[in-house]
Amino acid sequence: MAEPRRVSKRAKVTAPVRIVFLGGLGEIGRNCFCLEVEGRILVVDCGIMFPDPDMPGIDLVLPDLTFLRERADDVEGVILTHGHEDHVGGLAFLLRDVSCPIYGSPLSLGLARNRIAEAGLLDRTELIPVADGETRRIGAVEVEFVPVTHSVPHAFAAAYHTPHGTILHTGDFKLDLMPVDGRRTDLARLGEIARRPGGVRLLLSDSTNAERPGFTPSESTVGQVMGSLFRDREGKRFIVASFASHLHRVQQVAEAALANGRQLAFVGRSMANNVSLAREMGLLDVPSDRVIDIEEAVRCAPGEICIVCTGSQGEPMSALSLMAAHEHKLVQVDEDDVVVISAHAIPGNEHNVNRVIDALYRAGAEVVHGGNAPVHVSGHASQEELKFMCSLVDPDWFVPVHGEYRHMVHHAELAAASGVPSDHVLVCEDGDMLALDADGLTVERRAVPAGYLYVDGIVGDIGQGVLRDRRQLAEEGVVVVILTVDARTGEIVTGPEIVTKGWVHATEAEELLEEAKAAVRASVEEAAKEGATDFETVRRHSRRALGKLINERTRRRPAVIPVVMEV
Repeated sequence: MAEPRRVSKRAKVTAPVRIVFLGGLGEIGRNCFCLEVEGRILVVDCGIMFPDPDMPGIDLVLPDLTFLRERADDVEGVILTHGHEDHVGGLAFLLRDVSCPIYGSPLSLGLARNRIAEAGLLDRTELIPVADGETRRIGAVEVEFVPVTHSVPHAFAAAYHTPHGTILHTGDFKLDLMPVDGRRTDLARLGEIARRPGGVRLLLSDSTNAERPGFTPSESTVGQVMGSLFRDREGKRFIVASFASHLHRVQQVAEAALANGRQLAFVGRSMANNVSLAREMGLLDVPSDRVIDIEEAVRCAPGEICIVCTGSQGEPMSALSLMAAHEHKLVQVDEDDVVVISAHAIPGNEHNVNRVIDALYRAGAEVVHGGNAPVHVSGHASQEELKFMCSLVDPDWFVPVHGEYRHMVHHAELAAASGVPSDHVLVCEDGDMLALDADGLTVERRAVPAGYLYVDGIVGDIGQGVLRDRRQLAEEGVVVVILTVDARTGEIVTGPEIVTKGWVHATEAEELLEEAKAAVRASVEEAAKEGATDFETVRRHSRRALGKLINERTRRRPAVIPVVMEV
């Protein structure tokens, strides 16, 4: 009898390390990739993307999680780089199919916890906090968490020490030398990792601002601008809109308001929740006696209050949008208000933001935004910072991540200019799989499903068919024809009646609607004469006749829905 084959440790080590990109490459948002070592998978972030204007009725867009759903038993855990929604907003959807622990800073876990708890999935995970500089063994990988500066506190880069060398992922970062909390990007530690034997085999780096020359200004510059605004407009009420997770921005707004003798009110559920969490963690220094409820704030004189709220992206039901539309139950915007929108519009949200700005101007308010004052700075590194990072790390291979395709192409060019051999720079897309081994890095294009997963309300996986139907309804409208026929003879008993939405207005097109009714009636009567009286035939004739007339008279193609009842 032959001896069983032995698999040596050396054979295991030679298995390639794989990286699978599920989102974030070629778009802003949906950031998610998987690191597979020795058959075990680490998921790095799981974010959402805001829908485009051509996605009617869609609330969120998620990565396609098919790859992880099919290998749920192999998932060792999730690593969070930071707490922004485009990196953590999809966790609740992932946990429906994959039960595993989640590692991140206490703040990142706290921000993610709310969404997971709302979905009732806390029992599907364990939230494990990690500290700056900590190294943890997670499955077959040692993960080192390196502090980086971003627009949300306690962001991490992560060094993954694998059998085939170190893979460094910067996460979202910038090189802010004067951060609000004093926590800088740990360049010294990144340099030490690069100088280790073997160095950094692969660098995955944030590409969001790869088209922007120079350096990204420090977050602390916004505080100076806010201070000037408050001093120059003493008698005005301030309403400041920002991302609820941008706690450094909230801190600076609060300091400027407090220095000018104002009280603070925080409006919007996510803003109130995040401020409460940050204060509990000691990340936000706002005296309790200077914070009041919005009910009390509206009774204060304009120069005595600053309202900090959500809605910087023009979200329809956000606090600022409701104020702009005069639909907020307490706050009425008028000429005594200065509204500061302290954020740039996420790509795709420009129309919503502009709509809100116009409405605020119509209400008489003064509106200060990134287009007319430096009230926002990016949390992402610009070209000189990206080149510095690449030179510092000096990777064998480079893959740009986090950004639209043009951002990644520009970042690839920066990496080549920084000394990475051009044939060791790869521009990938969602669905691609990298394999890293002793011989180098290879890529398999479109190796896994990586399309969009649409979410409408609490319903996930709204398919392309549904979205296509919604686009047709939005662009062409719908026409419903209702009639009752005799099941035996096929004669019309009542109707046809025509109901239209988005095609023509009934009171303005009576002649056209009467012509449409006549066309349906004639087609059904012709079918009856030929002996075709069954239900499906009547429906088919009704749809065909009405669709033909609509196309001939209006050159439109609305959805035509026949409703046929038999007696």
